[in-house]
Amino acid sequence: MRDFSQLTEREVLALAIGAEEEDARIYIDIAERLREQFPATAQSFMDMAAEEGEHRRRLLDLYKEKFGEHIPLVRRQDVRGFLNRKPVWQLPSPSIDEIRDLAEGMEAETQRFYRTAASRATDVSIRKLLGDLADAEVQHEHSVEAINAKNLPEGVREEEDEHARRLFVLQYIQPSLVGLMDGSVSTLAPIFAAAISTGRPWDAFLVGLASSVGAGISMGFAEALSDDGSLTGRGTPIIRGLVTGAMTTLGGLGHTLPFLISNLHLALIVAICVVTVELAAISWIRWRFMDTSPIRATMQIALGGALVFATGLVIGAG
Repeated sequence: MRDFSQLTEREVLALAIGAEEEDARIYIDIAERLREQFPATAQSFMDMAAEEGEHRRRLLDLYKEKFGEHIPLVRRQDVRGFLNRKPVWQLPSPSIDEIRDLAEGMEAETQRFYRTAASRATDVSIRKLLGDLADAEVQHEHSVEAINAKNLPEGVREEEDEHARRLFVLQYIQPSLVGLMDGSVSTLAPIFAAAISTGRPWDAFLVGLASSVGAGISMGFAEALSDDGSLTGRGTPIIRGLVTGAMTTLGGLGHTLPFLISNLHLALIVAICVVTVELAAISWIRWRFMDTSPIRATMQIALGGALVFATGLVIGAG
């Protein structure tokens, strides 16, 4: 691996050609990934790929004029300190705004790199070439803004943003809410029944731990096996299952951990306070993301929690 400052003018130009080609392919991959759900943004990325292709053509013409037909293979990963791009298939599932910002970020990062490299170069010809490439990247940034303005008028952008929000709720918030409700409510009865019937906080903790983990595994499998997401748009079964299972376990552990306190009455008071916070959080999530009125969400969750809690008290006292 070589430092960027050690590259010759020919190698710098070859590196720039390869970088432009790689960025264009990244834009095309992103466009294909977005085409079904966000067609306007996908078209923006296709236009940006075309811009990168034009810049690559100009670089190729300049290279052939100065150095001939053969272009040495100089890759990003072969140059120390040069920016590397992850293939699109290795990227997680970013939001639509993060994807839009990706384009501007790619151009801005490359432009800053060229500016820094130009300031450190001692060869006049390399310094000039790097400065020209930095100026080209500035023009790329302006092109990104113009392309987005053309393909994403305010109404279209708002529509895509709303669609992205619905997907986020469907794929993450909904399974999280299902898991949190199940873990927070269904484990109340066995935990409090064990605490009251045995009088030993440690026994209640063990029951709560087993109930929480068991419920998390059960809910995770149930959610993952419910559908494959191809028709409902609810995302991949593995992600939904992991999210639901984790939130179910978390919901149960919240009011299980207070029973590590050796004093039973203090443990019960702390656990009840935690349950109150959990139910309030569930009510807020339902109001914030599920379009449920605050009063209705609070009443429904409070009623369900009270019934389960009462069941635990009755069974434990018996």
